[in-house]
Amino acid sequence: MWARSCPELKDIDFIRLGLLRCISVVDSGRHFLQTNEQIYGQLLPHSTYFKSLKSHRRTSMLEAFEQQSYHLHSETLLSQGIDYLKAFPELDEYTIEAADGHFIDHACHTEKNSKGKVYAAGGIYALNLRSGLLRR
Repeated sequence: MWARSCPELKDIDFIRLGLLRCISVVDSGRHFLQTNEQIYGQLLPHSTYFKSLKSHRRTSMLEAFEQQSYHLHSETLLSQGIDYLKAFPELDEYTIEAADGHFIDHACHTEKNSKGKVYAAGGIYALNLRSGLLRR
């Protein structure tokens, strides 16, 4: 449904770059692209990368990827007997998660809303206390 050929930045590379961005110690998206070029030798134009981040199709693809990945990892952990709450059988019928929010200062180039206000980027993260998996 969301698949499409993008020769400038393939979907699998977009996913890989997203994962690398999450675990990289960099100050900004531009810093990430510079570091990525230095370490991996992959030159990616700023405009290609930043436009891809605004793509509704890629957002849908990432949501599907995340859901499938979480489901597969949950099944794998369950099949391996991983259940950090198994000592509490009264909790068996519940999904137990710990959640927290994280917001960062907006970038100087962040677009303003119709009233001229810029909101900080952020998200809410939840840790499944039964499996140890984290999701946003």
